[in-house]
Amino acid sequence: MTTLSGNQKRKMRSAARLYAVQALFQMEQTAQTVDQIKVEFMDHRFGASYEGDEMAEGDPDHFARVMDDAVNYQAPIDQMTDRALVAKWPIARIDPTLRALFRAAGAEFRDTGTPPKVVIVEYVDVAQAFFPDGKEPKFVNAVLDHMAREARPEAF
Repeated sequence: MTTLSGNQKRKMRSAARLYAVQALFQMEQTAQTVDQIKVEFMDHRFGASYEGDEMAEGDPDHFARVMDDAVNYQAPIDQMTDRALVAKWPIARIDPTLRALFRAAGAEFRDTGTPPKVVIVEYVDVAQAFFPDGKEPKFVNAVLDHMAREARPEAF
């Protein structure tokens, strides 16, 4: 087996984060379980080719951990997100893509393996992929900063 460089590992974790947001969105729109979604993404999306475009290879362990934590800790993550949002915009009223993004990022804030500032930058990049011309990336940055300071105050 080949050893991956640090850069390759980072790219795979970044891809896993994008896939996690897509998978959490899909879970909310369908009645699929987290296990069904994980299998579908790892078997059919990671590294797949669509119309000549090759999808990035995701880090399956990182993807699975983010998915499991986002589902298992959804209530406290959603509550933390609500505290970070403007009071009149509860998480139930925001765009489902952003809701999925906040759940994935919230799952990563629970895990002390990745510095919260790295998590913020990574998920702002995901927001830019979904909303290239919108104000959402700035909104995501502000909400994630608030969430990170609550979840991991020692890192700031």
